[in-house]
Amino acid sequence: MILAADLTLALRLADAADSVSMSRFDTDDLDVRAKPDATFVTEADLAAERAIRNILTAERPDDGVLGEEYGTTGTTRRQWIIDPIDGTHNYLKGIPMWATLIALAVDGVPQVGVVSQPAIGRRWWGATGLGAWTNTSGGEPRRIRVSAVDDVARSSVSFQSIAQWDAAGHLDDLVRLSRAVWRDRGYGDAWPYMLLAEGRLEFVAEYDVAEYDIAAHVPIITEAGGRMTSFDGEPTITARSSLATNGILHDAFLSLLHAPATSREEDR
Repeated sequence: MILAADLTLALRLADAADSVSMSRFDTDDLDVRAKPDATFVTEADLAAERAIRNILTAERPDDGVLGEEYGTTGTTRRQWIIDPIDGTHNYLKGIPMWATLIALAVDGVPQVGVVSQPAIGRRWWGATGLGAWTNTSGGEPRRIRVSAVDDVARSSVSFQSIAQWDAAGHLDDLVRLSRAVWRDRGYGDAWPYMLLAEGRLEFVAEYDVAEYDIAAHVPIITEAGGRMTSFDGEPTITARSSLATNGILHDAFLSLLHAPATSREEDR
């Protein structure tokens, strides 16, 4: 199967990126620069993406690439989507919750995904028809599955950040969500999506996200039995929002978050 070969390559790409990023993690002389959008980029972000692109140029010269740091090159029919360090602000502060995100999208649909968090020794991967997996302490792969929780009131959710929801105009929705569920926390960036795929959370959502922020999560969550859409319920990675669930509760969460104004007033 061609996706099996692509997944094997994606895991090698993650190895290359992790080697670069870990060599500069938590160092005193890390070069950090501000981007025009006031976010930051480090020398490790740039070097990790270059390492990935170099391998793709050699082994998949006909495929396109979309990367956070170096933009888009080549075709979009088969396109590798890369975030060399998702959680750069954590990375530059020496906080180990950051990840390398690698996806392969075919005709705009992510089919292969790898999420690697080398600073905590964790990795997750999946591909359409091949299941979703993570590594174990003994080094053996373990297949993962979303939870079977079927009641919003018993669900555990991650909302990323209050400021993010506020800026998107959905702060009231976040408050209503927090009142409806069992537990809410902001675990941040890639990790909560993988906790969802492992069956430890039932809902993750965020705003102001680009394709490279979320593409790698889609095959992993889908193959684990979950569902991932935009905030409006569309199966796309280009809507600048994402909503991932265990699948069972997806429609219930959409209804909760899009409740009519009258219902919102009653919640107060």
